[in-house]
Parts: sequence; C-alpha cells; structure tokens
Amino acid sequence: MSKTMRYQQHLYNGTRDELVEAVHQQLRDKRFNHCLRVEQTAIQLAEENGVDLEKASIAGLVHDYAKERSDEAFIGMIKKHQMDPDLLNWGNAVWHGIVGAEFIHDELGIDDEDILNAVRYHTTGAVEMSPLAQVVYMADYIEPERNFDGVDEARQITHKDLRAGVAFQTKHTMLYLAEKNAPIYPATLLTFNRWVAQKQMKYNY
Repeated sequence: MSKTMRYQQHLYNGTRDELVEAVHQQLRDKRFNHCLRVEQTAIQLAEENGVDLEKASIAGLVHDYAKERSDEAFIGMIKKHQMDPDLLNWGNAVWHGIVGAEFIHDELGIDDEDILNAVRYHTTGAVEMSPLAQVVYMADYIEPERNFDGVDEARQITHKDLRAGVAFQTKHTMLYLAEKNAPIYPATLLTFNRWVAQKQMKYNY
C-alpha cells in the first residue's frame, strides 16, 4: 500500500504515512522494521483469505506498538482501564498485545474492535479469532526474517490454509513453552484446546 494512502476514516483518521511515523516514534529501528514486514505479510494473507486489506495494514503496523513500553506504563494502563487483575502477574510478552491494544486506542484513536482484537490476540491467541486476528497472528509468526526450525513449513501451511497455520503455531508455541518450563498464559491453553486438541477431545471413561 502507498504510504500516502488515506485510510478509511472510521479505521484511522490519517494516512498510512502518518501511522507509520507514529509507530516509528515508539520503537527502535529493528522492531519498527519488523512491524513493516508484518504489515506486508498481513496484506498478503488478507488478499489470500478475503480479509479487509486496510484493516490488515493497520493491524500489522501497530501490533507491536507498545512493545517497548516500561513495566510501569503497562501496570498503569491495566489499572486505568480496570483490566483483569491477573494481568499484573504476567509481563511484556503478554502485556504488549492485550494491554498494548489500550495504548493504540488511547493514543492513536483506533477503536475498531476487529483491529484491536487482532493486536490483543497476536501472541496469546484466543478461542475465537476473526479472520483478521488469524491473519495478524500468522503474519507475526512467518514474516520474511523469522528464522526458526519449522518456519518454512509454517509458511507453506499458512498460505494453503490459514486456520491450519493457526493450529500449527499454537501447537509449536505450547511445545516451546513446555520445553522451557515456562508459564503458559491461560488464554493460550484455551487456544490450544480450541484450535489443536478439539478433534481429539473424545474421552472414554
């Protein structure tokens, strides 16, 4: 998309160029360039799956908008918006999505819930994810400079079947966290049960 393109006013009251600059002001170059790559990957996935391209562009650009905020800033936002107190037990990996959406709403004036939910869910996943949320979830995972074992398989699966890509990422994220004995955010467990394990949840007692 052209930088000078003006987004639909109900999505963002400005041009892509203005939104790019607003995001860049909040992030170091490395993280900012990642956001640009996620935007382009999100647009590609949106084209493949009949998802609104402007929403994909905006959500991709802003998904890490709050990534470099201080812990104090996140805690303040959790309290300001009276968010789930359990969030205080977590950290940036969870906060920059779930709480980051509130920074995006308050500072950038973006109030489209589909875009905000795509940001909220882009690391933890969710039981119910709109096609846009699925697009951003996967674009963040497979953008061109991601380099981990299985990323090429993830790309192939995702471009063939977006929902299968969501299941692939969720399963491998769970395995990664389990291997590290890392705590798993409850929403991610629920995402796994919904997107990966659901077909296996037939128990014999």
